[in-house]
Amino acid sequence: MADIKDAIEDVVDKAERASDRLNHVIAALVAVLATMMALFNVKDGNIVQAMAQAQARTVDSWTYFQAKSTKQSLAESTLDQLTFERERGTSLTPESAAALDKKIDFYRGKVNRYEVEKEEIRQQAEAYEKEYDRLNLHDDQFDIAEAGITVALAVLGIAALTRRSWLVWFALLFAGVGLASGIAGFVGHDFHLGFIAALLS
Repeated sequence: MADIKDAIEDVVDKAERASDRLNHVIAALVAVLATMMALFNVKDGNIVQAMAQAQARTVDSWTYFQAKSTKQSLAESTLDQLTFERERGTSLTPESAAALDKKIDFYRGKVNRYEVEKEEIRQQAEAYEKEYDRLNLHDDQFDIAEAGITVALAVLGIAALTRRSWLVWFALLFAGVGLASGIAGFVGHDFHLGFIAALLS
């Protein structure tokens, strides 16, 4: 009878040690994942601020481009009108013709200057758009990281309650996706799970 009692106590003791080991593993994983998620959230917050700045600069640049286009259009209209007057004005005095030619040259220069300035502004606006798109990719990476780690933490909680070790492995799958995406965003790598980002959008 003592042998049976010892065997039962041995089994119970091993089960408790295995359960303690599982809980220690779960606790360590939760601590690491929570720390990584906090770091990813800080970095993502900075990226969101940079995205807002890039978007504001894009809007400002395109507004400035539109203003230059309006000025160019007015200058072109004035140039057309002056050119028409010059071509039509056969009875102009030499002084009037010279003054009109001077104004035509002035407005032709303005039209050309606005064209050059618009091209510079367009390039700048497109550069801000590209910067926004680049930052948005990293923002998506951190969103995926947060989703993956959050699911992993939830599954680890269930594993701790049910004492099922296979759930730890299942949680590690989500944690791996989250960590890979978050680390890629942190170091600026283009690793991107587009289908997950589309689901989260």
